[in-house]
Amino acid sequence: MDALPIARLQFATTTSFHFLFVLLTLGLVTLVAVMQTRSAFGGKPELTRMTRFWGKLYVINYALGIVTGIVMEFQFGLTWTGLSAVAGDVFGAPLAIETLVAFFAESTFLGLWIFGWGRLNKWVHLTLIWLVTLTAYASALFIMVANSFLQNPVGTHAENGVLKLDDFGALFTNPALMSSLPHVLSAALMTGGFFVVGVSAYHFIKRTKEIEFFQRSMRIGVLASLVGSTLVIGFGFGQFGPLGEYHPDKLKSPDPLVGASLGFMIQIGFIAFLASILGTLLLFRNWITKVRPLLYVMVLAIPLPFVAAILGWLVREIGRQPWLIRGQLTTADAVAAIPAGQILFSFIAFTLLFLVLAIADWVLMSRVAKRGPDAVEEAAAPRTELPVLSGV
Repeated sequence: MDALPIARLQFATTTSFHFLFVLLTLGLVTLVAVMQTRSAFGGKPELTRMTRFWGKLYVINYALGIVTGIVMEFQFGLTWTGLSAVAGDVFGAPLAIETLVAFFAESTFLGLWIFGWGRLNKWVHLTLIWLVTLTAYASALFIMVANSFLQNPVGTHAENGVLKLDDFGALFTNPALMSSLPHVLSAALMTGGFFVVGVSAYHFIKRTKEIEFFQRSMRIGVLASLVGSTLVIGFGFGQFGPLGEYHPDKLKSPDPLVGASLGFMIQIGFIAFLASILGTLLLFRNWITKVRPLLYVMVLAIPLPFVAAILGWLVREIGRQPWLIRGQLTTADAVAAIPAGQILFSFIAFTLLFLVLAIADWVLMSRVAKRGPDAVEEAAAPRTELPVLSGV
């Protein structure tokens, strides 16, 4: 039994699961920050309720996403020891900074935001959610810096088979990073927008009494979807330049999974873009909540950005094969020298754990989403309760 395909499948599975959490987290926190900003600057009370409701969904997804991230990190030491041996000094630096940003700064600001409802000055509380958003973006930056180094190992030289860092700043000006980072961030914004629109549409299907609440939510979601889908297409095609120059074999990969994934990803991207344009036109005509078949389509469209994101990740990673670090380290040389049976066991264990976490995430989020904003308000009424986490 060959260990390489099992190790590759294991990492692909776990990173795909984790990426789904990350996308929604980045998208939702941005929209929550916008909602709270509008509320703080004299917006209607509905905006405060919206901040609490969508913020609760964000916190659930964030908490379970952290667990998947921790599990994923173990694989570098368990399965890919060759990567650490050859490029640990370079590849590990942005990952270490990302860990500090994500687990210390971002989590600290988020904790203060959660516990600060009704206790902190509204401007301090607003600052906290924007600090959460900025540190989340910083986390994405350092992850993409590390990933782009694998695509195009800049700022280094080889010394006795080990890559040494010459210029840390070169990692941040890597051409492979310039379009990929905004592409990921805009995909997250589109994902958050589709999620907010879909949940709002569900409540209109159920003939909710919270008309103004979900109309405002849908308006923000549709506009976020439009901006996100427009940018994701632009930055997506922007990567063809760097990919063509630094990865001449990627778009010509003989692996059929790359060409099937690229085609479907582009199709989904344009469908999302056209749907966002249609939603925007209907929104300003005030028809978007009155066409019931369209509401069902909005709910069914929630998974589209997630599917497109996974397909894009497959193109980026599989198209680089057989290299793990392009031109420096092959994937086969990076796998740890351990029996294939052990890797298979960890693959099964990790996959089952991720499935449990993913199911738990969607069950919790669907319950809160279906319950609607009234449940959040009831939980938030006593000052001694945690307005975001109570009821989870």
